Amino acid sequence: MIAVLKHELRGYFYSLAAYLFCAFLLAFIGVGAMLYNIQSSVANFELVLKSVCIGLVIILPVLTMRVIAEEKKQKTDQLLYALPLKPLQIILGKYFALLLIFLIPIMIIAVYPLVFARFGEVYLPTAYGSLLAFYLLGAAIIAIGMFISSLTENQGFAAGISIPFLLLNFYSVKLAEHISSTPFGTLVALSVLVAAGALVVRHLTKNENLSYGIFLAGILCLGITFFFNSALFEGLLPKVMAQLSLFNRFYIFIDENFIP
Repeated sequence: MIAVLKHELRGYFYSLAAYLFCAFLLAFIGVGAMLYNIQSSVANFELVLKSVCIGLVIILPVLTMRVIAEEKKQKTDQLLYALPLKPLQIILGKYFALLLIFLIPIMIIAVYPLVFARFGEVYLPTAYGSLLAFYLLGAAIIAIGMFISSLTENQGFAAGISIPFLLLNFYSVKLAEHISSTPFGTLVALSVLVAAGALVVRHLTKNENLSYGIFLAGILCLGITFFFNSALFEGLLPKVMAQLSLFNRFYIFIDENFIP
């Protein structure tokens, strides 16, 4: 795993990928800090992180799009699998390499609260707790980007899927509020989600029976629950989306733990 990690790090730093990623992320955070902390004289650094986390939707997929797709395109994935390593070790090596690259701009950003503290009152535990949550959010997005990269051999296609998927995740709660909150409307929406999950399983496993089984089991569970307690479905979709949305959970975590 260490060998894979070192190989990935060399590959990123021998190209422009890592440098462009760090530059764009630092630019996003820098502009946010200038607008909130400097021009508006707001001491809450966590507000900067909340406002710019949408930038991760665009920046991180550009970093993750090649991690597996490029290996499949060049057929070098066969060489990796020929190594005396388990597939899990290969994936973890690639994942930890991305986490280390993401950590570099985070360490630079960690200096910002200390600089602001010299010119005003900044509660450092809040700032660094929020920064840790921001890093964990990025780690989750990297995992999603790697998964999507494994579904195709085309880097552009991998990024083209990742960005809309993350945008949908970002706005999922607001979109769910515009869907009918009636029990039947919620049942239809959840059935669509089950069907989407079954399609993903079919694509990954190439097993139609398994995907059909998952779809039928999900629809059956929803139908039985709806038959016995339809009131449970009323207004349920926004709550489900709130649990599935990484960004919404990040906002809730910041609001509940760090913002008075």
